[in-house]
Amino acid sequence: MLIVADDKIPFLKGVLEPYAEVVYLPGASISHQDVKEADALIVRTRTKVNSGLLSGSKVKGVVSATIGTDHMDIPWLEKNNIAWANAPGCNSGSVKQYIASVFATLELSGYSLQGKTLGVVGVGNVGSKVVKVGEAFGMKVLMSDPPRKEREKDFPNTDLNVLLQVSDVVTFHVPLTKDGNYPTFHLLNDTSLLMMKRGCILINSSRGEVVDEQTLLRGLGTGLIDKAILDVWEHEPAILQKLQDELMLGTPHIAGYAVDGKANGTAAAVRFVSNMFQLGLEDWYPNDLPAPENMSLTIRDNDEALNLKLAQAILQTYDVSEDARRLAEHPEKFEDLRGNYPVRRELSCWTVTVPDENQELIKSLQLLGFKIKA
Repeated sequence: MLIVADDKIPFLKGVLEPYAEVVYLPGASISHQDVKEADALIVRTRTKVNSGLLSGSKVKGVVSATIGTDHMDIPWLEKNNIAWANAPGCNSGSVKQYIASVFATLELSGYSLQGKTLGVVGVGNVGSKVVKVGEAFGMKVLMSDPPRKEREKDFPNTDLNVLLQVSDVVTFHVPLTKDGNYPTFHLLNDTSLLMMKRGCILINSSRGEVVDEQTLLRGLGTGLIDKAILDVWEHEPAILQKLQDELMLGTPHIAGYAVDGKANGTAAAVRFVSNMFQLGLEDWYPNDLPAPENMSLTIRDNDEALNLKLAQAILQTYDVSEDARRLAEHPEKFEDLRGNYPVRRELSCWTVTVPDENQELIKSLQLLGFKIKA
């Protein structure tokens, strides 16, 4: 059996070799010739899986070790009886930490989130966790997810136009779709921009094409949008330098790059291949994930506001401004910054020691996902 895999998928090397020949290649350059004799393909978002890649090949199954599927031509795969899978929710805890770090950075810059309105657009595996981040910081949270409303009649959906008009902070957590009843391509466009609350903050860590970057530039230039934070870009790995210069934070598509999210994605891929070829690896998960030397924090009972205490705790686990600094210094190294990303562990891996009587602080830390030690 022959398996072709993206060479940047962590923890994978050595797992499938007892059962197959595994060829590791840079994801963006995997070609038709590379996969022609392969039985399975394991990819990330950088590989476009379509008829051009797979037509006439022996590939029986394709799995993406990522949350997204917009790089896969699913109708073509299904029409040609090629099994496919992704890893939904694999990095949701990682993105939660990214958003928490963005909020912490806002707090420490003097922008208080307490009492502000957070608009979460897309409330699936990731968005649901982002809702808890907003609640931890004392925000009023509105949610817009029409497909979920269709599935769950009691889901408290807010019309997107209304959400945009009243939200102080808007954050996108949608898949990229261009068709259907609810397309998300250029969800931020000239029309939706004019509906946004003047002076709002925009965050996009979903897919780059969800935001029309020229529209965002106009929004920042006119003050309709006060601050913007982008982890994803419309034409990545090429980024619009003029836009990057205007951002509060710009990062190289690493919101979901905590070690835990990567491990979850790889485990999902291994299990898919195992099920297809009956390899007996259905329970496989990486052992001994790398971690910082000390994953314990202590919060002192002082006079600082609750949100400032939260911000300081979050930034000890991960400081998003460091990723933004690295990209600002070397925008040409977008892919290198992703491929050689430093170790980061999700909030749920960290234990916080906090005074037992401070129940409000404990509740907020638990919403963020921290483990609590009184």
